[in-house]
Amino acid sequence: MAEVLPADDKGLARAVAILRSGGLVAFPTDTVYGIGCRAGDAEALERVFEAKRRPPEKSVPVLVASLEQATGLGYQTDERARALAAAFWPGALTLVLPAMRSEAGSTTAFRVPDHRVALALIGSGGPLATSSANRSGEPDTFEADDVLIAFADTPLLDAVIDGGHVPGGTASTVVDLSVSPPRVLRDGPITRERLAEVIGPVD
Repeated sequence: MAEVLPADDKGLARAVAILRSGGLVAFPTDTVYGIGCRAGDAEALERVFEAKRRPPEKSVPVLVASLEQATGLGYQTDERARALAAAFWPGALTLVLPAMRSEAGSTTAFRVPDHRVALALIGSGGPLATSSANRSGEPDTFEADDVLIAFADTPLLDAVIDGGHVPGGTASTVVDLSVSPPRVLRDGPITRERLAEVIGPVD
């Protein structure tokens, strides 16, 4: 059974150690609980998909503490990205950024969650490839106990940080900055009008 960790310095330190050893940790975000591994750990990411019973060809977003962390992973940022991050991060905006050196069309989605525990974990443990902490097609999880129930029959989840109840809500707005003009891939809490006020017209 997964360890249940308190949302304090000791619990976060234990979670970071698990992540650095290739483990999977569930944690609260500003919407639902997420399950994540260190960004770039391909084997751990495979276990995320296995735990969720989700097809591995589907991509997952990376939660970061800042735009600089996305750059550090090898993704391009420009004036549009910096302006949007300054206006809406942390919060309900996901930015799709192109890779600096990769095959044409290679992109990854990044977001800074507006949650103290998630930000502390990412700040200490680094960027996290994250998906919702539920089995694919099943209800979202809003408390640590929900996560434990959702993954009760698998040993793949190593720990869950108990950060209390999270509010749920609408999924983030997703903006693709690998194209010009930027394209809204998913409408969400941050409207096209608000985006346009910061970076001009969007598709």
